[in-house]
Amino acid sequence: MAMEPLAYRMRPRTLDEVIGQEHLVGKDKIIYRMVQAKKLSSMILYGPPGIGKTSIASAIAGSTEYAFRTLNAVTNNKKDMEIVAAEAKMSGTVILLLDEVHRLDKAKQDFLLPHLESGAIILIGATTSNPYIAINPAIRSRTQIFELKPLAISEIELAIDRALSDSERGLGEYAVVLDDEARTHFATASNGDVRGALNALELAVVSSQADESGSIHVTLEVAEECLQRKSLAHDKDGDAHYDVLSAFQKSVRGSDVNAALHYMGRLIEAGDLVSITRRLLVMAYEDVGLASPQAGARTLAAVQTAEKVGLPEARIPLANAVIELCLSPKSNSAIMAVDAALSDIRAGKSGEVPDHLRDGHYSGAKKLGRALDYKYPHNYENAWVDQQYLPDSIKHQHYYEPKTNSKFEQTLAEVYQKINQNKK
Repeated sequence: MAMEPLAYRMRPRTLDEVIGQEHLVGKDKIIYRMVQAKKLSSMILYGPPGIGKTSIASAIAGSTEYAFRTLNAVTNNKKDMEIVAAEAKMSGTVILLLDEVHRLDKAKQDFLLPHLESGAIILIGATTSNPYIAINPAIRSRTQIFELKPLAISEIELAIDRALSDSERGLGEYAVVLDDEARTHFATASNGDVRGALNALELAVVSSQADESGSIHVTLEVAEECLQRKSLAHDKDGDAHYDVLSAFQKSVRGSDVNAALHYMGRLIEAGDLVSITRRLLVMAYEDVGLASPQAGARTLAAVQTAEKVGLPEARIPLANAVIELCLSPKSNSAIMAVDAALSDIRAGKSGEVPDHLRDGHYSGAKKLGRALDYKYPHNYENAWVDQQYLPDSIKHQHYYEPKTNSKFEQTLAEVYQKINQNKK
């Protein structure tokens, strides 16, 4: 058997083998069309670890038969890039997967740019960071940016089944008996990371002894050991994981400290720090919101501390955050307001931006005399002046309905009411 990890060996060779990311590689979707038309452009793929960034890059290379090279923006130097550029000059085109592309320094960037311009190097940058913030505009403007979505449990299970049946690259040469509970645990406890799920599966298989019949039996207990995460429940479809997350948020929303700590404890025992921290940040703004704005900042500080110290110590700042969120006043007015605005937009209720709010710098606006009637609020008392901001078709629409169960939002409500009363 090859020495590379299972996840490496099972990387797709063509787009047809890519698991998930149908919005990009499915039939007639953007990357599929680029490959079919043999008109590749440089791109940035971003999303959480283990969801297919490298897989898509290798599949594109396999589908186009271009040379494929992999570098890291941090660990590989400019000389390594020069070698890739020389190969591109000889062969015509090279696909370069550049991991951690957001860490690309100026010297490497300046070297790459002319090769991207000429098309000699097709860059596929991979990053877990938001490219609109983390990546230099010079690179960003020369690439297409595609967001990858977390893999569904069913998609990770498909990857597991493929690996078990593939005798050439996978574990097909072993007679593996994988319990349903173990399969579900690999798919759920890996938190969408197919790489982690496959490598844990391989560890489970190669570290287990075959029985008298020559079969290797992988149980839930073995799966827990190999992923170093305990199963939340032994349900067939893995729904218990999401049930616990749901109960966690609903307990905080309902101000039940003891229930919230219990459900968070179950997530901690499963080693699911990612889900806990994400859910806490959502709750701070969705459920507490404007009733206690400081809770959001303190929750973020607790989350950052927890991520820095890791488990088991992470439980301490997390408990602080949970108790505060439970006992804080609650307000969902912000999420209700933005969802109401989005509902109108999606229903086609928008309209033209009023003339006095349009950008007065471009020539068309100047010719029409636009923006000349705009009243600059800072020239008026309390920085408020009666003028229309919404389009004509929805100028009387109200989205924000303040709650008054906290001093902070009560103050906002009073200002909001006063402004509305003064409008003509």
